[in-house]
Amino acid sequence: MRHSFLVTLCLGGALALSACQKPGQSEDVERALGDVNVIDESNLSDIMLTVGDPNEAVSYFSRTAKSQPDRIDLQRGLAKSLIRAKKPSQAVSVWKKVVSMPGATNEDRVAYADALIRAGDWGSAEIELDKVPPTHETYKRYRLEAMVADSKKEWKKADSFYETAMGLSTKPSSVLNNWGYSKLTRADYKGAERLFSEALNYDPSMFTIKNNLVLSRAAQRKYELPIVQTTQVERAQLLHTMALSAIKQGDVTIGKSLLQEAIETHPQHFETAVRALEALESKLSNG
Repeated sequence: MRHSFLVTLCLGGALALSACQKPGQSEDVERALGDVNVIDESNLSDIMLTVGDPNEAVSYFSRTAKSQPDRIDLQRGLAKSLIRAKKPSQAVSVWKKVVSMPGATNEDRVAYADALIRAGDWGSAEIELDKVPPTHETYKRYRLEAMVADSKKEWKKADSFYETAMGLSTKPSSVLNNWGYSKLTRADYKGAERLFSEALNYDPSMFTIKNNLVLSRAAQRKYELPIVQTTQVERAQLLHTMALSAIKQGDVTIGKSLLQEAIETHPQHFETAVRALEALESKLSNG
C-alpha cells in the first residue's frame, strides 16, 4: 500500500514537472518516469520469483525478456521460473545464455550446473562446476559438487563436499538428508541412520527424512518405528515403507504384519497398502 502511494506520488510529481517544463527538459521527465517503471518492474519480478505461480512467472519473464533481450536480470528470472515450473531442460538453455552475457556471476554458473543436474546431464554439470573458482565458497556450490562426486562413486570426495556444504548452510537438515541418502546408496546403513536422525533434530517435521530414516533402519532389519514426531497418516505411511523393505529382504511374515498394521493405523482407507497386502497374500497362496 505504501509502495503504491510512493509510486503515485512520484508519478504525480513527474507529471507536475512536465506541465511547467522548459524547452529541453522532456528528456529529464522521461528518465524520471523510466526510473519509476524500473522500480515497479523490479518488485513485480521479485513477486513472480517467490509467491507467483511458476507457469505465470515463466510467461511473464518470457514476454519481458523477449522485449529486452540484453537484460541479464530478466534472463535469470526466466531461468529460475523454469526451474520452479519443473522444466529443467528449458532452463538449461536460458542459463547457458545467462553465463555468456556481460555481468554473469559465479552464482549464475552454479545455477547453470544445478539445471544441468536436474536435466540429467551430469558430465556437463561437472564441467561447469570446474569453471567456478575455488574462492566461490557457497552452500549450493558444494552441495552440487557432492552430488556429482556421488554420481561418480567418489565417496571420500563426496563426504568432504557434504561436510563443507553443511558448514555453509542455514538449513543443515537438507544437506544431512542428501548426505544420508548418499550413505544409503553405498549400503552404509548405520551411517545413513545417524545422518537422518541428525537431520530430524534440525527439522522434525520433514516427512522425507522420516521415510529415509525408516529405510536405513529396515535395511538393518530394525523393524520398529524410530521415536519421531508423526501424524497418524505419516505413521501408517512409514509402516508401509518398512513393510515393503522387509518383504524385499525376504522377511515376508514381518512384512505382512506391518502391512496389516499400516492399514489399521491409517485414519482413512489406505489403498496402496491394501493392494500390496492383497498381492502378497495372492503370491503366498499360489506358492
